Amino acid sequence: MVEVRDLGLKFVMEKRRRSRTLSLLLERSRNRQRLPGEFWALRHVSFKVERGETVGIIGRNGSGKSTLLRVIAGIYPPDEGEIIVRGGVSTLFSLGTGFNGELSGRDNIYLNGVMMGLTKERIDGIIGSIIEFAELGDFIDMPVRTYSTGMRSRLGFAIAMNVDKDIVLIDEIMGAGDAAFRQKAEAEMTRIIGEKTVIIVSHNMSVIERFAGKVIWLNRGVMAAMGDPKEVVEQYLAESKVKKRPAYEED
Repeated sequence: MVEVRDLGLKFVMEKRRRSRTLSLLLERSRNRQRLPGEFWALRHVSFKVERGETVGIIGRNGSGKSTLLRVIAGIYPPDEGEIIVRGGVSTLFSLGTGFNGELSGRDNIYLNGVMMGLTKERIDGIIGSIIEFAELGDFIDMPVRTYSTGMRSRLGFAIAMNVDKDIVLIDEIMGAGDAAFRQKAEAEMTRIIGEKTVIIVSHNMSVIERFAGKVIWLNRGVMAAMGDPKEVVEQYLAESKVKKRPAYEED
């Protein structure tokens, strides 16, 4: 279960002083130092995700979707409000996040597993399933920096699906990889729906409507709407002035 109560998160935006050379070029008489500003990435966000529920989060780039997942995961502490998380959390953020490029895929499995609170013995027990799902072949023992984005996505998804946590946070991964991988990922998502608590961020509205039982629309860090997936998606598309769904979402 995840409960978010009046959540707020702000970033301090440092503004550098204009260089002397640029100031002279712009014929400025003085080079003033601007004070740092505050940017609220999230403000007054409240919702509850029940055990076994799948919730989708949508919104334009910069609306706070990925930031919200990172707050739930404990990466960012909130500046306002509170978050209650009951259960272990498995995270699958944008491709390559959490991977050490100099380590092999195999070593990154252990690194990510330990970061998620698993023991070496537990990782030993699931690493075979992770490697099989990822279908990386001999590349599993090559540095991750040599992987394509599709290979990274397969490894990341395989780790997230096999660590056996109660809550799964997914950021954009469902649209990554080739067609075969997407089918495999969607089949795995179908398997865990109702079994685990899932919060998924995506720009692919067909993925959101297919898997989510409830949708949250974030707009500039605040909740614009929450409710039935079809209704909220239609509101979002209308506000975004999208006259027609992209063709890839109509398949």
